[in-house]
Amino acid sequence: MYKYACLNNIAEVGLEHFPEGFERTENIEEANGILVRSASMHDMDFSDNLYAIARAGAGVNNIPLEECAKRGIVVFNTPGANANGVRELVFAGMLLACRDIVEGVDWVRANWDNPDIAQSVEKEKKKFAGIEIQGKKLGIIGLGAIGVRVANAASSLGMDVYGYDPYVTVDSAWNLSRKITHVLNVNDIYENCDVITVHVPLLESTREMINEEAISRMKKGVILINMARDLLVDEKAVIKAIDEGKIRRYVSDFPNPTVAGHRGCITTPHLGASTEESEDNCAVMAVRELRDFLRYGNISNSVNYPNCSMGVCEQAGRIAIFHQNKANMITQFTTLIGSSNTNIHAMANKSRGEHAYTLIDLDTPADDALISGLSAIDGVYRVRVIK
Repeated sequence: MYKYACLNNIAEVGLEHFPEGFERTENIEEANGILVRSASMHDMDFSDNLYAIARAGAGVNNIPLEECAKRGIVVFNTPGANANGVRELVFAGMLLACRDIVEGVDWVRANWDNPDIAQSVEKEKKKFAGIEIQGKKLGIIGLGAIGVRVANAASSLGMDVYGYDPYVTVDSAWNLSRKITHVLNVNDIYENCDVITVHVPLLESTREMINEEAISRMKKGVILINMARDLLVDEKAVIKAIDEGKIRRYVSDFPNPTVAGHRGCITTPHLGASTEESEDNCAVMAVRELRDFLRYGNISNSVNYPNCSMGVCEQAGRIAIFHQNKANMITQFTTLIGSSNTNIHAMANKSRGEHAYTLIDLDTPADDALISGLSAIDGVYRVRVIK
């Protein structure tokens, strides 16, 4: 029996995908898997019973990834599950910014009790004249699941779309419309585009990538959209550029004291994935990842371990080894297994940075002595018996 716990409300449509043999628990200490959305886990003490954490969403900065990796705890996320919800919010933000809708709505609210409001509209509406998106150049930084969807939709709306991503995956490239111009230098986005939207993960290399220097390269009157992470943008530099007339509007999904309420900023309360459909999709995907890993040891969409799958185990035994990515590890594993008169039926080994993962199917179940021997090898974080 595997036990799982939920640190946040997880959509029931997702939890329904747990089969027999899985049981929900309110006791975190006994959970083999944890489902989480936004709850911070950095100060948590992890039980030795915990094998995996599944984040029902894309961002994982609420989870201590390196600590988990060194303890043999796999962390999953759900890339693409909320992509459509974010895409729609990007276009909502784009239209709000281009047509000055927010300022217009605020004016109407401020004048709701004016009996001559209909006549006043004709005089005041010129203050809120905007621009149309058709024919404008849209620059997309990051062509992952969300960026590709935004690019294709924008192209169908008549925008001239430029995409930048030096690490674009094969799947993303296949899904990208041929009408999209794939540029190799991000400066081409800054210098040519009327609207720029950012869809990259928050890494040290991307922190404040939209800074004063980047803004200086942009066209006057540019609209900047950030539905990814607030720390990707130097927002003080953005505020300065808004006040100087360089940036027409800044649209962000991350309210903070720098941008909230500032004229020229349109800030939504982190609504990107806040749709019923996105929450359901994320929950279903997270449960499937957790289920497949706990039952079979297969890893898909992990952020701290490599993807690795051997399907359903049809042999007598299967073990999973979490270890450092260094030379001679596999040799030590196979030598020890062979010396115990246990035959290896199949094996898969994958690495990711400093960490590696090895799945081994055995013709006979692994005994305690073999598990203890593997666990004692220098560089092994954890050995798990799956079957």
